[in-house]
Amino acid sequence: MERQEPADLRQLPTGEIVKELAEEVSNLVRAELDLARAELTEKGKRAGIGIGELGAAGVVALYALGALTACIIAALALAMPVWTAALIVAVVYGIIALVLYLVGRQQLEKGLPPTPERTQQTIKEDIEWAKTRTPSREK
Repeated sequence: MERQEPADLRQLPTGEIVKELAEEVSNLVRAELDLARAELTEKGKRAGIGIGELGAAGVVALYALGALTACIIAALALAMPVWTAALIVAVVYGIIALVLYLVGRQQLEKGLPPTPERTQQTIKEDIEWAKTRTPSREK
């Protein structure tokens, strides 16, 4: 449908204006919903990755605790170099857990809060645009 200029709109019957307004509003709402869906999908993916990495950090931390426990047992039972090897493994697992935790937390911060910020901004812009397009009534 061909776009009407404001001067042309004043010449149209009220029914045509209402019909055109309904179409424009429908298109605008559809576009805003598409933008919100895309934005929430992106944030959801980031949050999912972050949660997965935090879970992995928890598993690796359990391995570190197990290795540390083995280290303590070996140190107390033998007081020999076996405990040194177990301590090294525990430290390596601890470092891995720390890295996974930091990366996962960073991913969560990027994905939260799960609000469609760009959509909110464009809705505000659309409202302002609509206000400027509305002809003022003369008294």
